[in-house]
Order: sequence, then structure tokens, then C-alpha cells
Amino acid sequence: MAMTRAGVLAAIMVLGFVRSAIADATAFIGATTTPANHAAKGIAIGTSIVIVGFEFEYSSSSDDPSAAVPSLKSGSGNLIVQAPLSAFQPYVTTGLSVYRETLEPMHQHTGLAPNIGLGFKMALIGPAGLRVDYRVFKLGSGALYSPAHRVYIGLNLKF
Repeated sequence: MAMTRAGVLAAIMVLGFVRSAIADATAFIGATTTPANHAAKGIAIGTSIVIVGFEFEYSSSSDDPSAAVPSLKSGSGNLIVQAPLSAFQPYVTTGLSVYRETLEPMHQHTGLAPNIGLGFKMALIGPAGLRVDYRVFKLGSGALYSPAHRVYIGLNLKF
């Protein structure tokens, strides 16, 4: 009985110190650097509790047919592990993406790609912040170029 009370009391104390779940959204621009630099843009929306979070992300990279650089579109579901800090928050992430690589008129490939990455979120003013992210996507065997590397900077809003 005393052990049960101690357990309940400990759980209440721990839960009392855990902040509630938060959500954020990031609009970003950057570059996919495989096989050459080309523009990337997208949006990510996620939620987290203390150090573990989950996000959905959509990204689109432009093509350059004259240089044989394909476009790359991806939608990802990612797990994030982040430092429980507020002003500067480094993180690592891993997930799975559905992607489409296209080089008109001769190539189009759709598949699944695991991804890994790291980055940080930095508070600016109020709910607005800066996010910097680097990802590596291991595209399937039908892709022209794999792995694909992407780096971005974005405006992050917490809500």
C-alpha cells in the first residue's frame, strides 16, 4: 500500500514537471545538392512532448533538364529527438519518405526512402524562430541519384 502511494506521488510529481505537447510549423527554402545544387522548398508541421516529437514534411526540388538534374518531391513522416531547451534546440531525426524523382521526358520514379538528418531550432521573437536542417534520403534502386542530400533554412512558428 505504501509502495503504491509512493508510486502515485512520484508519477504526479514527474507529470507536473513535463510541459504540455507543443506544435510547430516551418516554411523553408534551401537546396538539394544531389547531383548539383538546385532549389528546394517545402513545409513541415510537427508536435513534440519534452524530447520526442513527430513531424510531417512536404518538400519539392526543382529540376534542370539541360544539366540532367531531376526534380525531387517527397512527403515524409519523421521521428525527432530534441534537446529540451527553449531558446536553442538541436535535434536529430529519422523517418520514411514517399518520393517522386522526375527528369522529363525520359525518367520518372516513385518509391519509399528512409531519411536521416539533424538540425536546430532557434527562438527569435515571440512564437517565431529560425530552423536549419540537413537531411539525407536513401532513394530506391530506380532513382538516378542516391543518396539525395538537402539543406534548408526556414521560418518556424510555435503554436
